[in-house]
Amino acid sequence: QVQLVESGGGLVQAGGSLRLSCAASGRTFSITAAGWFRQAAGKEREFVAAISRSGASTAYGDSVKGRFTISRDNAKNMVFLQMNSLKPEDTAVYYCATRDASVVRTTEHEYAYWGQGTQVTVSS
Repeated sequence: QVQLVESGGGLVQAGGSLRLSCAASGRTFSITAAGWFRQAAGKEREFVAAISRSGASTAYGDSVKGRFTISRDNAKNMVFLQMNSLKPEDTAVYYCATRDASVVRTTEHEYAYWGQGTQVTVSS
């Protein structure tokens, strides 16, 4: 089992930045790929970004490419999502997730462990 706790969400104006953090505990985190997903009110959960076990491979959803950056620190069991140039349409609950494999995947059913989520609200 892996336990995940997200932090860093909040209210920010359009054009601003936030950095989300995900702290992992339990089963060895460093062997797993990790991802961020988001769910806006009334919408389905959407892939945001993913990173391989080593950090060498990443993937991004089309709507966040060039604005968001995923990274990880395996020594600290942490995953991060740096979000720049935020837009009102980025408003959502953001979830951290990990999977029982080392390679990047972009679909939520590939991820076994999920955090509770952190709210990000971008005002116009």
